[in-house]
Amino acid sequence: MALFFVVIVFRIFELQFLDGDKYRKLSLAKTHRNDTIFANRGNVYASDGNLLATSMSKFTVRMDVMSVKSRVFEKNIKLLSDSLSNLMGKKSSFYQEKLRNARKRKNRYLLIARNIGYNDYARMKQFPIFELGVYRGGFIAEQQTVRVRPIGKIAERTIGYDDYRGGAGIEGAFADYMKGENGWRLKQKIAKGQWKPINDANEKEPIDGHDVITTIDVNIQDIAHHALLRQMQDFEAEHGCAVVMEVSTGKIKAIANLGRTSKGTYYEKRNYAVWESHEPGSTFKLASLMAVLEDKLIDTSSVIDCGKGKIFINDRKVEDSKV
Repeated sequence: MALFFVVIVFRIFELQFLDGDKYRKLSLAKTHRNDTIFANRGNVYASDGNLLATSMSKFTVRMDVMSVKSRVFEKNIKLLSDSLSNLMGKKSSFYQEKLRNARKRKNRYLLIARNIGYNDYARMKQFPIFELGVYRGGFIAEQQTVRVRPIGKIAERTIGYDDYRGGAGIEGAFADYMKGENGWRLKQKIAKGQWKPINDANEKEPIDGHDVITTIDVNIQDIAHHALLRQMQDFEAEHGCAVVMEVSTGKIKAIANLGRTSKGTYYEKRNYAVWESHEPGSTFKLASLMAVLEDKLIDTSSVIDCGKGKIFINDRKVEDSKV
């Protein structure tokens, strides 16, 4: 009996002092967590202030049909179905059948709508049954942030992306500058699997990312895109690009890149203007001549000594390939 008592005392001592930190950490991990507060990513703007890329909240709505009392469900199922029909477009009978079948299968995670905007989400939240909330109305909303381009497919590759595919274009090149720094908030688990913030303020406030203002002109970009598209279609070209530069400043006002699909349509497949860069060759002679004439360094009657096709720039000799 005395030996048994000694073993018990030793085990208590071991749990409290030797393994105490270990079990306290395990307990804390199950009842506390750090929730990430995502920073707002910076926007991409055209030179005139038009948005080229921004972040928007989208919502996926689901329903726990088993959390709704039978009396409430039967009384309001038609009203809810009518409301969904008015918003989503399908017949009310479709939603009634969908909800009843989900109830029979005891579905606690029924998909109602995917990737809807905030206005539709706010309306849906006030629908019959849904207005009762999570526990009595089964309304489950999952929010995600998506990147959108207000001007659509135009300049899509130039604007680029920074996501699971990697990084490309402006979004990829300035990713560190635009993404900001996430914050976090400490929460404690309470009843029914819910998590409640422990403190009034966030443990670390998120720092929003910076905006990028480009030299792109939306109107010129639109013209360049459609002019290139017409030529691509007329000649059934495999791919092509068009770059518009403001010669007085060197600012790029438009970059259009189009590649052909297997179906014969065109889209911003790759930034050919950068990806296929190579020596300009003799075409650069024309650009150089235009520049010196415009700056009035020479005129059309000037005679230039070309050094028999050889010239030294610092310690490098440049030769004309035809000499």
